[in-house]
Amino acid sequence: MGWFLGLGSAGLVLLALSLTFDGILEGFFDSIGGAFGGGLDGVLSLPVIAGFVSALGFTGAIATGAAGAGAVAATLTGIAVGVLTAWLTWRFSRALLRDGTAPAPRGEDLTGTSGAVVTAIPADGYGEVLLYLAGQPVKYAAKAAEPVARGAEVWVESVLSPTSVTVRPVER
Repeated sequence: MGWFLGLGSAGLVLLALSLTFDGILEGFFDSIGGAFGGGLDGVLSLPVIAGFVSALGFTGAIATGAAGAGAVAATLTGIAVGVLTAWLTWRFSRALLRDGTAPAPRGEDLTGTSGAVVTAIPADGYGEVLLYLAGQPVKYAAKAAEPVARGAEVWVESVLSPTSVTVRPVER
């Protein structure tokens, strides 16, 4: 049972070190893992390895102590639970990293959206409209074919530059 508790504790220490010294240990293990096809990113990251080792050790200790299992049965049970824990850790870390992979909104995404005029738009010049880009209000310089009064609802026809758009009034 001592070996299993040692493995479980070593896994927890490895997890604590990987969280404390994030970039340092990842860089070290990436250089070692390069022989395995691209480093330890993803499936063989430090948290996944730490989860596997901890689950193997503590499950083996529980199987030995509580269930009275032999060393082979406790090891096989620990490996099964360790693989499951490693897989869950990997899936969880992928879900966390996937959150930031959406592309940043671009000005072209404004075409076809509606907004409101905050500074009247003259026939031959620019006014200002309030539009929503990725849920955030953003003020743009706006040009229109005809004068548009303050407070009018408008549709974006095209994007002229990163800070200006062409609009038309909404007709109801």
